[in-house]
Amino acid sequence: MLLKDQLMNDLKTSMKEKDALRKNTITMLRARIKQFEVDNRVEADDEKILQLVQKELKERTDTIDSLKDTGRDDLIETAKEESKILEAYLPKQLEDSELEKIVDNAIKVLSASSMKDMGSVMNKVKDEVGSSATPKRISEVVKAKLSSL
Repeated sequence: MLLKDQLMNDLKTSMKEKDALRKNTITMLRARIKQFEVDNRVEADDEKILQLVQKELKERTDTIDSLKDTGRDDLIETAKEESKILEAYLPKQLEDSELEKIVDNAIKVLSASSMKDMGSVMNKVKDEVGSSATPKRISEVVKAKLSSL
């Protein structure tokens, strides 16, 4: 089943179950996808939809970080719940050890030797793992590996 179809089915289910948070989160994601399609005049495939889901997750993480000192626990909790809903649409995330092996291999293949090579290593790893790891996690592992060389 295509991810767009799954989103539509989940939207219908959340409406029937009167799950407002889930319905609003899926509606927001579908709007983001539609906006991408209109702006670029293309049909979003599953890979692009997964990238959009990751962007939305990053926005939720940033929201949570920015609200920590405000005392707005209700908004933080809502953002966390939305994150859980969005994460359900991503493929299983790589374990840290698996990601480290991929990064090590990319460093070896590219003969990377310093932080100057971070961009090329990041691009190679992103191409290899796709949506199985967030760019933030990839960045953290690549930085750690390159700084220890």
